[in-house]
Amino acid sequence: MSYVEAIVLGIIQGLTEFLPISSSGHLEIVKTLFGNQAEAQESLFLTIALHVATALSTIVVFRKDILEIIKGLFAFKWNESTEFSFKIILSMIPAVLVGLFLQDQIELLFAQNLILVGAMLCLTAIILFWADKAKKTDKIVSSQNAIVLGIVQAIAILPGISRSGSTIATAVLLGIDREKAARFSFLMVLPLIFGSMAKTIIDTEGVRHKIEFLPLFFGFFAAFFTGILACKWMIALVKKSQLKYFSLYCIIVGGIALVYGLL
Repeated sequence: MSYVEAIVLGIIQGLTEFLPISSSGHLEIVKTLFGNQAEAQESLFLTIALHVATALSTIVVFRKDILEIIKGLFAFKWNESTEFSFKIILSMIPAVLVGLFLQDQIELLFAQNLILVGAMLCLTAIILFWADKAKKTDKIVSSQNAIVLGIVQAIAILPGISRSGSTIATAVLLGIDREKAARFSFLMVLPLIFGSMAKTIIDTEGVRHKIEFLPLFFGFFAAFFTGILACKWMIALVKKSQLKYFSLYCIIVGGIALVYGLL
């Protein structure tokens, strides 16, 4: 992997992780365009490493929220912070189960399957368009909502389904306040990303010697700094109900990916 390829992939990850257009789907498309011949485990390692970079971006943007949650947890009593943390844990369960029992099947999805990516991007477009029409409310995330969002997050492991887009859109359709929906969506994925990275490092011990870490280092920081900007931008866009534009984008890119994959 060249330095240019790594930086381009990092920028794409940083932008698309927070914008509702599927980071994993775009990474697979660009890997294909670059002629990336990495085996499935190597490709998955790269994808998760870049996701860790954007997870750190999330921590930077939501650092005050995260500090408040940590302070609340160390109060050792049931309060707003412990309740929020409990909901985050609930939301993690479906994706953890999928990661533990379907790891081999997941790896196969990250092998530049453009037909799958294109179809899932079109599905993302439909979800975003539908959510953009929903009425604004001021509800918070309930425990039941957290489980539903967790199931959606697990499904969004499929490349082409936007994790942030699908979880935010589902939360909005459930009647949750748009800003609260975005906040919960971005924070609920943090434990999963760091857990996935740890598991992937263990599982890919046999292929780590094939990975070029210096280009990956540049890609990592490109994803990190781009992610900070994209995260702040996405929060502003969700408040203004502008998901329909991303819906149009996903249907166009998804259609192109489908055609390219079928040729």
